[in-house]
Amino acid sequence: MIKITFPDGSVREYNEGVTGLQIAESISSRLAQDVLACGVNGETIDLSRPINEDANFVLYKWEDEQGKHAFWHTSAHLLAEALQELYPGIQFGIGPAIENGFYYDVDSGEATIKDSDLPVIEAKMAELAAKKETLVRESIAKEDALKKFGGRGETYKCELISELEDGRITTYTQGAFTDLCRGPHLVSTAPIKAIKLLSVAGAYWRGQEDRKQMTRIYGITFPKKKMLDEYLAMLEEAKKRDHRKIGKEMDLFMFTDMVGKGLPMWLPKGTALRIRLQDFLRRIQARYDYQEVMCPPIGNKNLYITSGHYAKYGKDSFQPIHTPEEGEEYFLKPMNCPHHCMIYKNSPRSYKDLPLRIAEFGTVCRYEQSGELHGLTRVRSFTQDDAHLFCRPDQVKEEFLRVMDIINIVFKSMNFENVEAQISLRDKVNREKYIGSDENWEKAEQAIIEACEEKGLTAKIEYGEAAFYGPKLDFMVKDAIGRRWQLGTIQVDYNLPERFQLEYMGSDNQKHRPVMIHRAPFGSMERFVAVLIEHTAGKFPLWLTPEQVVILPIADKFNDYAEQVKAELRKYDIRAIVDGRNEKIGRKIRDNEMKRIPYLLIVGEKEAVNGEVSVRRQGEGDKGTMKIEEFGKNIAEEVSNMINKW
Repeated sequence: MIKITFPDGSVREYNEGVTGLQIAESISSRLAQDVLACGVNGETIDLSRPINEDANFVLYKWEDEQGKHAFWHTSAHLLAEALQELYPGIQFGIGPAIENGFYYDVDSGEATIKDSDLPVIEAKMAELAAKKETLVRESIAKEDALKKFGGRGETYKCELISELEDGRITTYTQGAFTDLCRGPHLVSTAPIKAIKLLSVAGAYWRGQEDRKQMTRIYGITFPKKKMLDEYLAMLEEAKKRDHRKIGKEMDLFMFTDMVGKGLPMWLPKGTALRIRLQDFLRRIQARYDYQEVMCPPIGNKNLYITSGHYAKYGKDSFQPIHTPEEGEEYFLKPMNCPHHCMIYKNSPRSYKDLPLRIAEFGTVCRYEQSGELHGLTRVRSFTQDDAHLFCRPDQVKEEFLRVMDIINIVFKSMNFENVEAQISLRDKVNREKYIGSDENWEKAEQAIIEACEEKGLTAKIEYGEAAFYGPKLDFMVKDAIGRRWQLGTIQVDYNLPERFQLEYMGSDNQKHRPVMIHRAPFGSMERFVAVLIEHTAGKFPLWLTPEQVVILPIADKFNDYAEQVKAELRKYDIRAIVDGRNEKIGRKIRDNEMKRIPYLLIVGEKEAVNGEVSVRRQGEGDKGTMKIEEFGKNIAEEVSNMINKW
């Protein structure tokens, strides 16, 4: 017998070899119908796999990310099975589950798979799913795996197998399709009821531009058609909110290949918006005793060798800059933290000087693959609202809590009400990809967990998601249409102070090593603005929006009065423009509503005579007529209340 411990702490005994599905059935037949996967000692596995030892156990349904992951991972195999039937000789790369759905990279040989082919593939997937095919897991030797996939001419799979260790290779088979895979998967294809293939794209094999370009097919599936219908409706709304589309309509930013792919340029309105965001954070930081610094956009190669960034990211950086001096190399700055370590090291530090809080709106550059670039959310040059706090070990939790307060202010001020947190810790098994001692990692991880408990913040723990130099707390926000975005982050770091030999003189007159906390509430200005655009559909808070008021004269002869109104509003620091086009007033109203300007002021003869404006509020219609001074005071007060609230 083995002991199974459930999330509520209760314990039941089962025969050795019991499966997750059998455990679910022992609780409730209805529960057994709903579960998709299970967790055993922190690992998500198939419901059909035997459990042979005492375990902490949890069941995952559709509502759980682990459940969705197994559902969509199986759906990726279902897609591959359909493709195998429809395109004989097709070769398969990888087919993972992603945040929303799945994809599969394939080499279709002479055939070309287009968007117009997707309905046929969908139909074949539905036909196969209806057969309720069981997924069978098998563990095989590396040599046998190479023979099996090599005999079918699966060169991509053989490349992956050749890099694996013998004895740890597993395959999954459903129907006539067998795939190299670690899992987890559903017990069968039966739960897959609604299928939609979304798009076809190109993707280089293993993300390397010098390798074969494969065909990537994206899709999503659900256990109910109603869920799919709701998701597709959300996608349509997302298209309307696309920050690339709205950013162009509002003249916020631009891209051009003449400057370079993934290199955004901020236009005047976008620049003004970004500066207001930065000034907003500066005001908050001032209350928490931050000092702002500025660092150069490049750094000596040795700086990044010392920090460990060169070993970790060197291949993904822009190529080094070679100077006329023999052997001298520089890199475009990929991170701000090494520079800030050198600022700390510039002066002797005492325990009385700590914590030292250094902040910078620092622009960094990373060479993202061209296929990964996407508007402002994935770029090659971006500005982080970066800060690094250097403190004593006894100050770590307090400083961490203060940073959590700042991030909370930022999110609330932007009306991000639905916020989730994730504690990202080291992988439980693979420790090779991290730097630093086990002792330092354990200290850092414990500090984050305790801070969350003290704040009463429910945070999900994810193993294997930490930065290479330390654990972190990531904040995910849900936007107005329910999509999750990762924004703010806090990271505890015992490693960079060690690598840079940072010190302070303690009260015992001995030298000690400070602890470093990395912090970025916005994450990056580019990504934050993109998310904010899509969250608000471009209808920014009044204090932030590029243009707060547009004045619409009903005829050319009232243009001068419109300019007078604009000048009066400037006294209240109101950002106003005049639409003096020779167009009918109805057209002007429609056009400026599209520009998402909060207030529209209509002026004609009556208004000019009385020193008034006729007010319309974006999305709310006519608000009546009032004196210019009254309107100016009202808007100034509305903006002041918004800003001073935080």
